[in-house]
Amino acid sequence: MSDNRRHGGQILVDQLRIHGVDICYGVPGESYLAVLDALHDVPEIRYTICRQEGGTAMMAEAYGKLTGKPGIAFVTRGPGATNASAGLHIASQDSTPMILFIGQIDRSTREREAFQEIDYRAMFGKMAKWVAEIDDVARIPELVHRAFVTATTGRPGPVVLALPEDMLLDRAAVDDGRPYRTPQSWPAPQDMARLHAMLDKVERPVVILGGGGWSQEAVADIRRFIEANELPTACGFRRQDLLDNENPCYIGDIAIGPNPKLVERIKSADLVIAIGTRLSEMATQGYTLLGIPDPGVPLVHIHNDPEEVGRVYQPELGMVASMPGIARALAEMEPVENRPWAQGVRTMRESYLAWRQPKATPGDLQMGEVMTWLRDRLPADTIIANGAGNYCVWVHRFYSYRGFKTQLAPTSGSMGYGLPAAVGAKIAFPDRPTVCFAGDGCFMMHGQELATAMQYGVKELVILVVNNGMYGTIRMHQERDFPTRVSGTELHNPDFAALARAYGAHGATVRRTEDFPAAFEEAMAAGRPALIELVIDPEALTPKATLSEIRAEALAAGR
Repeated sequence: MSDNRRHGGQILVDQLRIHGVDICYGVPGESYLAVLDALHDVPEIRYTICRQEGGTAMMAEAYGKLTGKPGIAFVTRGPGATNASAGLHIASQDSTPMILFIGQIDRSTREREAFQEIDYRAMFGKMAKWVAEIDDVARIPELVHRAFVTATTGRPGPVVLALPEDMLLDRAAVDDGRPYRTPQSWPAPQDMARLHAMLDKVERPVVILGGGGWSQEAVADIRRFIEANELPTACGFRRQDLLDNENPCYIGDIAIGPNPKLVERIKSADLVIAIGTRLSEMATQGYTLLGIPDPGVPLVHIHNDPEEVGRVYQPELGMVASMPGIARALAEMEPVENRPWAQGVRTMRESYLAWRQPKATPGDLQMGEVMTWLRDRLPADTIIANGAGNYCVWVHRFYSYRGFKTQLAPTSGSMGYGLPAAVGAKIAFPDRPTVCFAGDGCFMMHGQELATAMQYGVKELVILVVNNGMYGTIRMHQERDFPTRVSGTELHNPDFAALARAYGAHGATVRRTEDFPAAFEEAMAAGRPALIELVIDPEALTPKATLSEIRAEALAAGR
C-alpha cells in the first residue's frame, strides 16, 4: 500500500528547501540519520561533510555572516553539541543568523541520563536567541519557520533545535510552511527630525558603525548618508567591511590597538552617532571611550535590539530600527547645510593613511610589508578570514577592506575560527578568492578542516600560518604582568608546510619578506588549497612594540 505521508527527516529537509537553504554543514551522527536520508533526495541542498563539530558551526556562522541568511549546521547529540558550542558562541556575540540542528536521544529515554543525553535548553539557553526541542513531527514546519524568523529578526543570532531520533522517524501528512520573511523596523519621523537638528548644531561629530543585520542595500544607503554629510566614520571591532576603507570619510577601526589619533577624535567629539554597534568592550577601549552611564557627550545610539539601547550608556537619542530601515531613512534625510567638520575629516583621513603604513619590526619577515603587498594585489571581493591572536593586528591595521562581506573575523575573539570560516566560505562562494590568516596556535585548533577543503576540491584558498612558536597574545600579557616568568605559552610546532602536503594541499615556507610575493602567486595558482608558513621573529609581537620592549617596560614599572 502506498503511503503519501513523510517521515520527520523528509518534512524537515522540505522546510529547509522552502526557506531557500542551498548548503548546510555537518558531522554525521546516528541521531539524525533520517535527515541524512532525506538529503539524499534533495541535491539542491549540499551537505558539506566536516571533520569536527566546532568547525562545522564556524562554517555555518561564516555563511550567515556572508549572506545574511541563517547558516545551517547539523551535529549529533552530546559530544557533537558540546563541540559545536564554540561556533554557537561566535554567532551569539557576532550577531550572526544561524540555526544549529542537534540530533537528540529518543523521547522515551529522557531523564535517565541516557547515552549522550543533554538538556539543550539548559545548556544553550543563555547563548542562543531561542532553544527548542521538536517533540511532535507535525510541528516541524511551524518550529522551523519560527527558527528562521527568530535568527534573522532584530539583532540576528543563533537558534538551536533539538531533534529526537524517534521523532524524525515518525510519519505525518502535514502542510509545508511558506518561505520566511524577515520583518524590518523603521525609525520614528520625529526621531529622524531630532537627529537632523542635533547634527545641524555640532562641529565635531563622528559616526561609529558595527553590529549585525546589515544588507548590501543597507550598506549602500549608509554610505550615501555619510558622504552626503561628509561625516568622519569609524568601524567597530572586526566590522571594517561596513564602509569601503578607501572612502574619503573612513577614518579607521576602533578596536584592539587603534590609531591613538582616532581615539582622541572620538573623545573630543561633540556628537557620537553609533549605528548598529553595541558599543562593546572592544569598540569602547574597555568601556573607557565614553562615560557610564552618562557618556559625557551627546550620544545617538541606533540599534536593532531594544535591549541594547540604554543597556550601558544613556543616549541623548535612542532609536530602535533594523539596519535596512535606519539606513534607508538616513539616506533619504536632507543633508545638513552647515558642515564645519569637513576639513577635520580630511585631517583624520590623512592620519588613518599614515597609520596603515608599516614600520620595521625585528626579523627577516615583515608582516606589515606582507599586508601592504596583499592590499595592493588582491581583488576587492577577496574574502579575508582570521581567528584570534596578535597576528590579527597586522591584518586589521594594514589591509584595506573595500567591499561588504569581505571580512570574516570573530568579534568573540575565538581562536581556530579562520580556517573553517574560510573553507565554509569558499565552498559556498567558489569563485571568490579567499585568504585565511591563522597563528600557529590558532591553526592547530581546527587545522583538520583542511581535509574538508581537499574533499570538496577548493581552489584559490591560501592559508597563511603566522608562526612565532608561542601563544603570542597570552605571552604579551604575561610579559606585561609577570615579566620574564614564561609559563604555559611556548609551542613546539609541526612543519606546517609538510603537514599541508600530507593532506594533499600545496605547502611552502617563507622566512624572508622578499620571498613572499612569488610564494603567494604560486599558492594562488596551485589549483588546490595552499598553505604558506610565515616564520616570524618572536620579538615581532605587535606592530608597535617588541617582546623585549614590553618586558622592559613592565620591569621598569616594578611588576
